[in-house]
Amino acid sequence: MKTFFITALAIIGALAIAAIAPDLISGNKNVKQNSKQTNTSIKNKQDMNKVKEIYFAGGCFWGTEHFFKQVRGVVSTEVGYANGNTTNPTYKEVCYTNTGFAETVKVIYNPDVLKLEQLIDLYFKTIDPTSLNQQGNDRGSQYRTGIYFTDAGDSEIIARKLIELSTNLTGRVVVENLPLKNFYTAEEYHQDYLGKNPGGYCHIPKNLFEYAKNANPAPAPADEYKKPDDKTLKAELTPLQYEVTQHAATERPFQNEYNDEFREGIYVDITTGQPLFVSTDKFKSGCGWPSFSKPISEDLIVEKDDNSYGMNRTEVRSKNGDAHLGHVFNDGPKDKGGLRFCINSASLRFIPKDEMAKDGYEKYLSLLEKK
Repeated sequence: MKTFFITALAIIGALAIAAIAPDLISGNKNVKQNSKQTNTSIKNKQDMNKVKEIYFAGGCFWGTEHFFKQVRGVVSTEVGYANGNTTNPTYKEVCYTNTGFAETVKVIYNPDVLKLEQLIDLYFKTIDPTSLNQQGNDRGSQYRTGIYFTDAGDSEIIARKLIELSTNLTGRVVVENLPLKNFYTAEEYHQDYLGKNPGGYCHIPKNLFEYAKNANPAPAPADEYKKPDDKTLKAELTPLQYEVTQHAATERPFQNEYNDEFREGIYVDITTGQPLFVSTDKFKSGCGWPSFSKPISEDLIVEKDDNSYGMNRTEVRSKNGDAHLGHVFNDGPKDKGGLRFCINSASLRFIPKDEMAKDGYEKYLSLLEKK
């Protein structure tokens, strides 16, 4: 039933594109604006080629905006009222009359730095997706959850992420997936409210703001995690580590260092020390090798076609170290995105949580936080 409901949401979203916003299909992104709002689209056409926009309704918009402001790749944010039935609503009208608006955050982001899928995954951490018209202590239809788009192509991505989310939830997911019908900027005192009032009310746990800061880390400077020369690698690595990372060998299943390692911590490239995976994304797959649902960032790895041994596989290598790590398959847990990064223990070094600060990885501690 859960999957059926989410699929229905996707179908409704598609129908809504045709019925409510036909201009979206032809590429016209103009939606109803109010006079006190800056234009939904970036005016500079050159900038338009570099950024995209998406709208998140996630309860009180103070916390949702502050959360997205922390994420690398977010260019700007703005709070307002979306998908309602009147024009130029005030905060009081949205709260106390039947305007149909949702408190919403407009997010402008750079898709070369931050993918929509990443934004949606982060958004899910801030909400209870099964709670209808309530987030935290805030109740009312204006606090409903929804993702509203101006690019019709985003609807399929949103629908897929909602289906993934629903897989292991017992309740029905009630997050809307709809085209943006209208958006009106909220009053000035609402803009960056928590930035101006750090002690202000927020339904989002404060530890998630720190998580957001590190959720999309910038690629490390080339000299920070530099690959050593071959002579150094041979001296510092074990014979197995050298063969796996440099010659794409494969260690024995089950008889390796990290297959059964499930303590909290971080996994780094054995050749460079660059962080690649965190324990919160590790799961038991039964394959005999450490399995992860995703890397810390897609920018940290390189995927290549591998047709060796008569098989068609996708090899995974570290970007900075060019070390062979393993392979990625499409048989991972659906609720974690459906991928299984099958990685050789010999390609990794595990650093337990209580040693991360001592070893210089303190800034990655927030990635171990669980909602």
